Amino acid sequence: MNPPTGLSARQIRSAERTLSAGTWSIILGAILFSVLTVTPLVRSVTPDGWELTAPVLPLVVDAAVVIVVRLDSTIARLGGSAGPWPTVLRWLTGVMTLALNVGYSALHGDLVGVAVHAVAPTLLIVTAEAGLAYRRAITAALERIEREHREQVEREQARRDERARLAREEREQERESAERREREAREHAAQLEQQRAERKAAERREEREHEERMRRLDAEREERERREQREFELAREARERADRDRHEQQQRSVHERAEHAAPDRQPQPGTAGNQPSPNAIAVTAKLSEAEALEVIRTADPNHTVRQLAELTGWSIGWVSVRMRELQGVAREPATASQ
Repeated sequence: MNPPTGLSARQIRSAERTLSAGTWSIILGAILFSVLTVTPLVRSVTPDGWELTAPVLPLVVDAAVVIVVRLDSTIARLGGSAGPWPTVLRWLTGVMTLALNVGYSALHGDLVGVAVHAVAPTLLIVTAEAGLAYRRAITAALERIEREHREQVEREQARRDERARLAREEREQERESAERREREAREHAAQLEQQRAERKAAERREEREHEERMRRLDAEREERERREQREFELAREARERADRDRHEQQQRSVHERAEHAAPDRQPQPGTAGNQPSPNAIAVTAKLSEAEALEVIRTADPNHTVRQLAELTGWSIGWVSVRMRELQGVAREPATASQ
């Protein structure tokens, strides 16, 4: 980010290098001029035999000037202050340099020489002060630029961190969504599996109940059939006893009638047709039609038509027709149920 002047940090550093180059050029020129100007003055006041030491004084003063300018630039770059003594040293060396440079001309009353020799020291003093102000301004500008650059970098970093955070949150949300979908899918599959297991258990339970019900029905049917069979056997035995009793009674009745009729009818010798038929003794009383049908319907399947005819007292033909009719009626419900 550029400062309000529109200059970049590179341009400011370039200006600082120009300032340093110009300042050191002025200092070196002033030192050389001071050595050449002050040496004759110092030689004129130096004892005989010590004339060669005359350049030492201007060199010492100029060294102090170099120290002041160099350290001031360093302190200004650091943005600090060394207190009042650097200012005292800076002005002391400047005044001494000015006095030494204009001293020879002033002692001889040469005002023009004073003015000419005052140019370099004055320029050195002003350059040192201006250079210090320039460096402090440049240092402040560079610090501001660096601070603004750091702030911009921090803002960029914050934006990158925010984007990274949002990206992490989005990835986290996507991961949670995927886990939630997977968990819901597992729960749905488990629910379906549970429902299938419950259906199978219900089907097995229904099958067991159906089988139990069928076994119970079969047992009840078998019990009913056994009961009906017992009832049928009892009824048949009762009918057979009744038939035997009725047959015996009929035989007794026949014998009694025969005995009563014997005194009235005397059979003629040689006439066999007037004798009672042996079959008359085996005649069975004829049942009513309803009773005969009931006997045929409830009779043992192993009975023959002749036996049924003897039990009912009806003819074999009539019994055969009734049996066919009853068998036809029994087949019709079976066909309808199919």
